[in-house]
Formats: sequence, structure tokens, C-alpha cells
Amino acid sequence: MCGFVGFFGDFSEELLRRMNERIQHRGPDDTGLYYQAEEQVGLGHQRLSIIDLSELGHQPMFTDDKRVVIVFNGEIYNFRQLRRSLEQDGYAFRGHSDTEVLLQLYCRDGEKMLAQLNGIYAFAIWDRTKRKMLLARDGVGVKPLYYAKTKQGVLFASELKSLLCHPEVDRSLHLPSLHAHLTYQWSPHPDTILQSVKKLPPGHLMWLDASHRLETSAYYDLPYDQPIRPISEEDAIQALQSHLTLAVERQLVSDVPVGAFLSGGLDSSSLVALAQRVAYEPQRKCFSIGFQGEANPQGEGRVDDLPYAQRVAKTFDIDLHTLYVGPEMTQHLEKMIYHLDEPQADFAPLHVYALCQMARQHGIKVLLSGTGGDDLFTGYRRHQALFYEPAWAWLPRPLRTLLRQHTGHLSTLSTLGRRVQKAFQYADQPPRERIAAAFHCLPPEHILGLYTPALRKQLAALPFSAPLMDTLAKLPPDTPPINQMLYLEGKHFLPDHNLNYTDKMSMATGVEVRVPFLDPDLIRFATSLPIHLKQTPTQSKWILKRAMEPYLPHDVIYRPKTGFGVPMRRWLKVELRDVVEDVLSLQSLQQRGTFDPIAVHRLIEQDRQGRLDGSYLLFSLMVFELWMRIFVDRKTAWLS
Repeated sequence: MCGFVGFFGDFSEELLRRMNERIQHRGPDDTGLYYQAEEQVGLGHQRLSIIDLSELGHQPMFTDDKRVVIVFNGEIYNFRQLRRSLEQDGYAFRGHSDTEVLLQLYCRDGEKMLAQLNGIYAFAIWDRTKRKMLLARDGVGVKPLYYAKTKQGVLFASELKSLLCHPEVDRSLHLPSLHAHLTYQWSPHPDTILQSVKKLPPGHLMWLDASHRLETSAYYDLPYDQPIRPISEEDAIQALQSHLTLAVERQLVSDVPVGAFLSGGLDSSSLVALAQRVAYEPQRKCFSIGFQGEANPQGEGRVDDLPYAQRVAKTFDIDLHTLYVGPEMTQHLEKMIYHLDEPQADFAPLHVYALCQMARQHGIKVLLSGTGGDDLFTGYRRHQALFYEPAWAWLPRPLRTLLRQHTGHLSTLSTLGRRVQKAFQYADQPPRERIAAAFHCLPPEHILGLYTPALRKQLAALPFSAPLMDTLAKLPPDTPPINQMLYLEGKHFLPDHNLNYTDKMSMATGVEVRVPFLDPDLIRFATSLPIHLKQTPTQSKWILKRAMEPYLPHDVIYRPKTGFGVPMRRWLKVELRDVVEDVLSLQSLQQRGTFDPIAVHRLIEQDRQGRLDGSYLLFSLMVFELWMRIFVDRKTAWLS
């Protein structure tokens, strides 16, 4: 697990050095540069040593004849099997790293190598013979890869901030992505909030040639287009147990100790239970969050996780380390925004950062995460709401409009009122539009009204939902609605939001996070399951819960659902009240010129009075303003 930077074009070695230094946090164990002015190629690497800790794992890494060079970020879990295959074909190895396996695999198979990989990765390979550069990103987008094209050539990096070392990378806003940030709290790939910077989509490769042309193509997609397989409940339970156990076993491969996040939820608890079953480790170190005092999130419809985490730790002889947090964690808000690269309005990244920091202090470089379980097996409330849609979707559209209007008047001061209002706010929209709209934090009309008149006019004409609708259009028309939503989860919500902040915040502390639920074999199995095995009228994630009954305490499996969040609504109204008024002051908004100060302050008052649940939108506005100060205004030493 590491970070890399590079370019193909007329750039300087000094630029390469500065780009590489900007991601030093991703790889504190080693650093390396490759620069050839006559080839117009530069590659830089920061190493976090996980497999083969010796100097033989140093990057950039070369073939013996120096004709092929690689920089690689990630882990290839099946690298030992691939190595045996290569050795049988006569390929020799100097060390024991997965990087060297990737390098030799490219020499044998070229881009066809990608179909053989099981892992999390992004890499760049410079082929001196072909004078072409290959970039690739793993199938679900666990590892990030940004790029920007300038007059001098193409720049790329594990983090957007490295690209901004070059003055020709334009910092103009990409307005649809800004609107997406306020609508979803994240921006759909391939765009970013900057016009000049793109994200290589998950499951894609890109070739760069000497004329700086970019040739991008997909080599993997989530297999929701496959037929749903007929399978009995008992066979499905046994198959899931087998697939998940194998995924955990694969992802325990490491030359350093492996710990885990342990929230006490079903997903993280399942991974810890299976990790101890596959490779028992006395007092395996795990890490959890506890809330102290007024920070307890129960008042916002959440459940206290810690007692469940403690129960799991006692059951499996886990050395559980708990970090107790409160509103003081918001002191690190600007640091969070800096490391995220892209505006993301969520406090959960602060948890990841704090827990990874604690893990590193206890000598742990690798953590298992339950990310992906909800997105494969229907763990979110929006999945439950979609499950019950047939109960009212048969109503004529005028009646569904009345349903939306009447529920829209419910008070947002209560958890129930917020959830009912959310469930029906798009009741009169066509089915696929309703599915995409489930990711909105507020209806678009509320958001459009916040912009200045000039921007409002521009944005009103833009099809801001196009990325999600285009994604849905790739599916066969008869794809069940719940699988359409899960496809969006896997294509956008995971890589553009959850996986992005997990990677950025963990790597900010020099810690690698692995995600066994996103093993490609497990994904193929899960996407083939009948819907009734994922969701029942009373249970979400039904098949996963049944599969874990032999391994976990019953009360851990069938506990209420919660999230990795904080009491945001309370914090914005109480502890962070002064911060809200400072960052979103009339003067600040007027100087920025993006939002209408009167409309924003009306939103603040409506939220405080409970007439509108505007907390996530307000936090999105705050994050955007702070992001602009860091990355565009450069009012910080970080990007000076």
C-alpha cells in the first residue's frame, strides 16, 4: 500500500519531486523517483511496506533489462498463485513482493493481466519499447487515481493535491460536480470538482502515448447484468460462508500484523470472527469509537455501537482499543478536507483518521474494514424504503403527488418525521428517477435556490443527475429495482464516497485498509442471489445474518442498524454554531460569490427552527467553503 505520482510530457524533475513529496504521508517507509528527460517520463513513489519489507520491494521497480518500469499502490492478494504460474513459464524473481509479480505479469500478458488480478490497486507501467504508459484502477475503485491533461502532457497521481503542484492545472470549478457535492455529498466519477482534473473510473485502464492521447476502456464491471441464479436458502448460506471466509483468508496475507475496525455492527464483527477462525491470533488488535457526554448519537436515531463491539471482543479474545470522541474532533475539520482532496460532507472520515492514527500508534499498519457489506446485501434504509415501494407505487401519479406533498409537511425535528418525508419526497417520479433520487440529501429545488442568480440559471439547464442515470442505463431493463440501486451503490456511492474517504484518511496516517466484502468472487456470488435472500419484510441483509449465526452472538447479528457517524444535527446547532456562522457568514458568502447569502441564512434559520432538515446541506456548504480556501485560495501552508 503506497502512493505514486507521474507524468508523460515535457515536465521537470523538480515538479516530479514536489508531486511526490506532497503524498509522503501515504508511504513513510521508502521513497523513489524515476526521471528521463529524453523520454519525457517521470514516476515517483512513496512506500508503505506490507509485503516483502526488504529493499527488493523498492519502487519504481524495473525489469532486469530496464525496459519496463512500474509504480504501484495497493495489494494483489493472489500474487503467490500468479507468481507460480509465471515461474512455470520461465520468469525469474529477485524478491517476494506483489509489485514484482505485477511487473512480470505485464511482460507476459500485457493489459490482459488485469483479468487475473484479485486485489485493490492502482498502478502506472512505463513500457520503454512501446513508448506507452499503462494506467489502471481496480474493479470497484478501492484505490484512487487522478489525472490532468495540460499543454505539456499528462499528469497523474494517487491524490489530486499532487497534480496541483503544476501551475497549469486549472483550478476552475466544474459546476455539475459542485452541484453533485451539495446533492449527494460526493461527486460522481469521472469528474471532480475541478474542470481540469478527472478520476480514472473503477475497472478502467488508460493508455498514454507520445502524442499525449488518452485511450480509456473498461475491463471490469459489477456483474448485475448476470442472471439471478436459482439456489436454495441452505445452499446460499453455505456458499456465502465459504466465499466470505475465503475473502478474509486472502486478505490476511501480510508480512506485518493485521488488525481490524470493530464497530460492533454485523459487517465488521463478521470479519473479525472469520479472521480469528482462519488465522487465530491471541489478542488481535481491533479499534472502535465511543462517544462521550453530549456526543452520544442516540438522539438522532442511532444506536450506541460500543457495547456490541465489546461483546464481540470478549467472545473472540480481541484486544479492543476504544477512542472516545466528542465535538472536539471537529478541530481537525480542515485537515480532513485537505486529505480528502474532494469535498465530502461527512464526519465519518474523522473517525477513520482517528482510529487509523490509534492503530499506527499500536504498531498496526493493516486494518480490515466492513465497507461494502451494506452495498452488497441491502444494509441501508434506502434499500428498505425501495422494498416497500410496491405497496404504494401502483397509485395513480396524482395520488402519489398528494402523498409527497402531505408527507413533506412533517416536522423534521423527529427521526420518524425525517424518514417518512425522505421516503415519499420523490413518490411521483418515474421508477429509475426515484432510485437515483434516493441518494439526494435534499430535493434539487432546495439546492438550486441557494446559488446566485447567474449560477442558478446555468445549473438549472444542466442534467446534474446524468451520471447516475447513465450508469443505470447500462443495466438490462428487467433488472430488479433493488439491484439497480445496489449497482449505483457499487458504481458511485462506494468509490466516490466511502472508499475515497477510507483510503485518503487511512493513508494520511500510513495505514492500509482492506475490504474483504469487495472480493470479486464474493461480489459475483452476491450479485447473482435472488432478492428475497437479501431482503425480507422484516430483515435487511437476511442471507448474511443467517450465514453468520454459527459464528456471532445472536444479539450482535440482529441488533438495530446504525452508521459510522456523529450527532451532526446537534453539533451544527450547538457545539459548531459559531463555526457555521463564521464559515457561512454574509461576508464570506459575498466574497466567494457562489451562493446567495440571504438564501443560505434562510436555510440556517429553517434548519434551526425544525422547518427543514438542512443539516447535511449546511455541512456541505461549509465543507465547500473550507475546501475553496485550502485548494483554490491557497490560504494555508499546505498548498502554498
